Amino acid sequence: MTRVIMHGCNGRMGQMITGIVAADPDIEIVAGVDVSDHIQNTYPVFKTIKECNVQADAIIDFANCAAVDDLLDYSVEKQIPVVLCTTGLSEAQLAKMKEASTKVAVLKSANMSLGINTLLKLLKDATAVFANAGFDIEVVEKHHNQKLDAPSGTALALADSINEELNNEYEYVYDRSTRREKRPQKEIGISAVRGGSIVGEHDVIFAGMDEVITFSHTAYSRAVFAKGAVSAAKFLAGQPAGMYDMSDVINSATK
Repeated sequence: MTRVIMHGCNGRMGQMITGIVAADPDIEIVAGVDVSDHIQNTYPVFKTIKECNVQADAIIDFANCAAVDDLLDYSVEKQIPVVLCTTGLSEAQLAKMKEASTKVAVLKSANMSLGINTLLKLLKDATAVFANAGFDIEVVEKHHNQKLDAPSGTALALADSINEELNNEYEYVYDRSTRREKRPQKEIGISAVRGGSIVGEHDVIFAGMDEVITFSHTAYSRAVFAKGAVSAAKFLAGQPAGMYDMSDVINSATK
């Protein structure tokens, strides 16, 4: 039985994960952390991670990026692996995350879905063909109107996967409104749309002369992310210090 602390337990994803865990005999939430107390849970809830005194095997984080620094400190101090799902982290926080991973297991993923993480691999193969043939590359993401960060962490992960194949030589362009020039080849355009209740849509466009190839992923429910986070927590519990991602979870499941 994997014992989990749910960091951000009263948010949408926290409550989604709470429901999924309740139906899974191999994992349980032993404590939650959330500044909001408007929901009554079956486990104790603390205002901050510093106050949590419950033993656990892993932490699942779907809280606000402002709480990540204390979370990492707690994870290292208590030696509890953490599945870090919060997006919009600063460069300083990303550096702190990497430092923490030298002392405890940290799994970081901008998107927990199986589909997105498979797409990350497929894009490398596509980039090797299309970029060399002069195709322009654009990433367009769409999310609900309550999402705080833009572009999404997933859009950046998709762009990073492409750029790694290109020796990180391409520039990311988020806004062309101030430009009065033709599109240079070595750039990846990243656009964000916010509206309604869109759960998550990502399109990666390879646009060449006389043909366009588009890779698309649509999430119809947040459950795809919640299920991935639960699987990640089960995998991460007991792992040695280091940085992990969803590809490690997927690979462990296929062995």
